[in-house]
Amino acid sequence: MSKADELFISMCRDILDHGTTTEGEKVRPHWPDGEPAYTIKRFGVVNRYDLREEFPAITLRRTALKSCMDEVLWIYQRKSNNVHDLKPHIWDEWANGDGSIGKAYGYQIAQVTHYADGDFDQMDRVLHDLRETPFSRRIITNMYTFADLPEMNLYPCAYSVTYNVTEEPGSDRLVLNMLLMQRSQDVLAANNWNVCQYAILLMMVAQSVGMRAGELVHVIADAHIYDRHVPVVRELIGRPTYPAPKVSLNPEVTDFYAFTTDDLVVEDYQHGPQVTDIPVAI
Repeated sequence: MSKADELFISMCRDILDHGTTTEGEKVRPHWPDGEPAYTIKRFGVVNRYDLREEFPAITLRRTALKSCMDEVLWIYQRKSNNVHDLKPHIWDEWANGDGSIGKAYGYQIAQVTHYADGDFDQMDRVLHDLRETPFSRRIITNMYTFADLPEMNLYPCAYSVTYNVTEEPGSDRLVLNMLLMQRSQDVLAANNWNVCQYAILLMMVAQSVGMRAGELVHVIADAHIYDRHVPVVRELIGRPTYPAPKVSLNPEVTDFYAFTTDDLVVEDYQHGPQVTDIPVAI
């Protein structure tokens, strides 16, 4: 069993056994047939993954790691808000006729701010500060810009990343850690997808600045299982598990903006069958 499997199973059981329901309340999401999409939820879930021990992919089912990486590149490297620039079709439901999802995700990362030492967008500032002042406690990206929310087709779910550097005794490199803040998460559809994509982002940034990827701490304000997902989740967490896969990046790439999905190396990924036809609340 991978550590990610262990955490996922424990989190799902906790939500199912101890969560509170939104049934009967006024909720925004709905099913394609128009019925309200209610949830069982837990507030303030925190999971920790140490990338020095293993890559945090679940094995209960396959997580499409190269697709995860493509979304990371779409947001933080290509800095796009257009679904035509993204290979997976995960945001198509929220795109307009031109493919735009409004002033969301990559649009926010691309916004340039004037500093005393130059003009930087959010991602460029992160890379600059990690190289120049790695022990700063201000190395953050944030996509939840209040003034732009009315022009976003969907408010960002995973919205803030804080980078924090530690120096470990006897290590030849600094360790880069990440705190991911998420306001809301559909646990069945998105949990391990988000975990894996931000683990890959942490690996990419660390390699770009000559550091070692350390801990990913994932904070979810509202971790929920939709009512129509409950039987799927119960079946999923009862499956056999396998050891974590080995996941690495092409060591020759040290420029954050040069990474492609071809640079992600996935080995020995054993997993259960895919879950298909998951109903999506919109």
